[in-house]
Amino acid sequence: MRLVFMGSPAFSVPVLDALVEAGHEIACVYCQPPRPAGRGKKPRPTPVQARAEALGLPVRHPVSLRSDEEQTAFAELKADVAVVVAYGLILPQAVLDAPVHGCLNIHASLLPRWRGAAPIHRAILAGDTETGVCVMQMKAGLDTGPVLTEHRLSIGATETTGDLHDRLSALGASAIVDALAQLETLTPQPQPEDGVTYAAKIDKAEAMINWAEDAHTVDRQIRGLSPAPGAWTLIHGERVKLLRSELARGSGTAGQTLDDVLTIACGKGAVRLSEVQRPGKKPVPATEALRGWQVPAGTQLGE
Repeated sequence: MRLVFMGSPAFSVPVLDALVEAGHEIACVYCQPPRPAGRGKKPRPTPVQARAEALGLPVRHPVSLRSDEEQTAFAELKADVAVVVAYGLILPQAVLDAPVHGCLNIHASLLPRWRGAAPIHRAILAGDTETGVCVMQMKAGLDTGPVLTEHRLSIGATETTGDLHDRLSALGASAIVDALAQLETLTPQPQPEDGVTYAAKIDKAEAMINWAEDAHTVDRQIRGLSPAPGAWTLIHGERVKLLRSELARGSGTAGQTLDDVLTIACGKGAVRLSEVQRPGKKPVPATEALRGWQVPAGTQLGE
């Protein structure tokens, strides 16, 4: 099929690769414009732009698709389908209507649960045990379109958002290839009105650990915000990112270490940190971080 691909972050790259490998013609790749990044604040292309250029595909990165000029340019691509995954811009109705078979979106949740910007983070933060990807026909509303296919997977007890991100990206890539192959026979299913939840964008203010919370909540916060923005706490006055954890036995004063290997008491129960990142350093296993950096039992975290 003749496709327009619309995506921006690393999550979208395996999908683009899968479409190319399946033999589809990519008429154009749309992504977010390059943004200033790094110490020099030089414009850095999105992962999708970098991959598309490496594949020799034409790339466009308009700031908006609302102008008549942009909408005409999109329509002139004469696509059979537009495949959209984490693009980052609202598609006006004229864009939604332009491809012969409309625009198909890959969304990383089991709709209607977790419509919106951060479905992977929110699933882990909420303690969901299952998630997946949906391929849906796009409508003007936020992730409200009818679902063509749904693919489920379980969330592991120690899985982080980063881990789940990679698995869902691969699942989305295979899901869209299958959906395009069966497009003529698939029946769109309207989303149920019950069970709608919204995955609000993650706010950095959510990242500070409150050790008075129960261990399950703290553990989900650590895993749900890893690798970015990264949950954090103060240890010996340093702002340390907490990137992996697991539930542990023990109890005590909230925020105090129960041993010398970073088992920490919560309001109820305890967690053990398994990966941390000190300021100016790389993320490392907790066992490695503790070499030459002692955090003995009884250390009060968060101050």
